Amino acid sequence: MLFTKGLEVYYEKIKALLGVSIKVPKGKLYAILGSNGAGKSTFLKAIMGLEFCSYGVVEFEGRRIENIHPSKIVKLGMTLIPEGRHIFPELTVDENLRVGAFLRSNAKEIKRDIELVFSLFPHLKGKRKTEGRFLSGGEQQMVAVGRALLTKPKLLLMDEPSMGLSPLLVKEVFNIIERINKEEKMTILLVEQNLKLALNIAEYAYVMQNGRVERYGTSESLLNDAEVKGAYLGEGKYIDKKQIWEGKIRIKK
Repeated sequence: MLFTKGLEVYYEKIKALLGVSIKVPKGKLYAILGSNGAGKSTFLKAIMGLEFCSYGVVEFEGRRIENIHPSKIVKLGMTLIPEGRHIFPELTVDENLRVGAFLRSNAKEIKRDIELVFSLFPHLKGKRKTEGRFLSGGEQQMVAVGRALLTKPKLLLMDEPSMGLSPLLVKEVFNIIERINKEEKMTILLVEQNLKLALNIAEYAYVMQNGRVERYGTSESLLNDAEVKGAYLGEGKYIDKKQIWEGKIRIKK
């Protein structure tokens, strides 16, 4: 469904992405993992047309989409839930959800999908008339997920959904992500710093560092990989990330 090859992005003279190539099959839940500053969010923005791709290919369902306008990408069926949620603080929960359905016209289907969101997040139903600014961080994340679902995406991109949430809420949100993938058959690409949490629900993952993919494989293989455990999970053999960045250690693929 999603394919990138050799993707490069510059911030002025600094190369933020150094030839990133991934594949995400239809119906799968895949993850892009790595520490802060690895280039994960930049990669999602490049896919969505929010950052200019200097080089490389982005294909969605066989169509080249690099550097086309984000609104056109949304119409094709791809939606991004950005880092930090970014819901509209002056709008109610109900109104925020309806913003996601802006491009849709079938009122009956929109109403049905709003009720689907409330079935996924029953806590929100009692707050549907509450303005976004009065919601907790966890509630705002739920609204952001719900708003994205109202666009009827074929592919859902999620950027750091665990950020700023309590452990209990993180578990709830990740359970919902897994349900959306399995029950709604929705393809999901999840970007996350919490490797262990993401690998517990994703089928396959790419580990990024310093703008490039350093390792990839099934979640099971990465969870059992001594080098990944040492560098990112605090287990097994420890690898100094600085040595990786400086090229003194190269994680083998």
